[in-house]
Amino acid sequence: MTQGLLLVDHGSRRASANALLDEVAERVRAKLGERALVEPAHMELAEPTLAQAFSRLVERGATEVVVVPYFLSPGRHATEDVPRLAREAAAAFPGVPHRVAPPLGPHDLLDQLVLVRFRE
Repeated sequence: MTQGLLLVDHGSRRASANALLDEVAERVRAKLGERALVEPAHMELAEPTLAQAFSRLVERGATEVVVVPYFLSPGRHATEDVPRLAREAAAAFPGVPHRVAPPLGPHDLLDQLVLVRFRE
């Protein structure tokens, strides 16, 4: 099984705001290796959309897609909108399973990063 990672944020009309997700996706890709299937996506207001990025992962060979909401809180976007958009995108590829990871905020590693920033 070849996993693809779809990193999704809200999206913005400002290109500079969207560039952050591109940078994060690039760093993750670099850590996983050149052949890693990693795509950034936006819920709305910018492209690529979640559906476009999902399709691109499948075109590149992903046989399973893991959607990671790039959000700090488990609010409506992370718990309702992203899973719905992922289901809609996956409907075009019935043989490709997907799952949506929880948002980043409630993770112990994020707590550690907050402490690093505090100490800086």
